[in-house]
Amino acid sequence: MHLPFRPAAIAAALVSLLLVAACDPQRISELREGVSTEADVRDRFGVPDNVWNEPGGARTLEYNRQPAGQVNYMITVGPDGRMMALRQVLTPENFARVVPGMGMDEVRRLLGKPAKVTPYTLKNETHADWRYLEAPNQARVFTAVYGPDQRVLRTQSGVDQDAPEFKGGR
Repeated sequence: MHLPFRPAAIAAALVSLLLVAACDPQRISELREGVSTEADVRDRFGVPDNVWNEPGGARTLEYNRQPAGQVNYMITVGPDGRMMALRQVLTPENFARVVPGMGMDEVRRLLGKPAKVTPYTLKNETHADWRYLEAPNQARVFTAVYGPDQRVLRTQSGVDQDAPEFKGGR
C-alpha cells in the first residue's frame, strides 16, 4: 500500500518536536536534585528513550532531542527513587571521551541516540551524527565513524549544514 506524501503532517511533527525541546528549560527548572522523584521526571519529560541500569541500583533515563534538537539529557535516579543528576551530554568533554576502539553501544551510552546513522557500504564504515551547539550558538555536528566491527575508527566535528542558517532560516 502506498501512502501519499503529506507535507503538512511532516511539518506538524517537526513543529511538535521543536516545541518539546523549547520547553526543556522550564521542565529542568522544576526539578531538584535529591528532592524530585522519578515520577516527577517522567511527568515533565515523559517516557525515556532508554533506561540504563547503574551499579548500586541507580538508573539513568535517556531523553533524546535528536534529530531536530541539539541536546540529549541523561537523568540519573538513585535507588531511593530521587533524582541524583541531570546532565546535557552533548558536550566537548564527552566528545573527547569517544576514542578509537570504543564500541557503538558504549558511545550510545555516553551521548544518547544519534540524530542520524549513515552506512557507507563501499567504505565499510558507518557514520553516527549528533547535532549540538558550540558557543556562541554555532550549530555543529559530532560524528563517530565505525568500522565493520562497530568500533570507533575515528571522530570528527564540523559545521551543521542542516542548521537553519544554512537552509535560509533564522
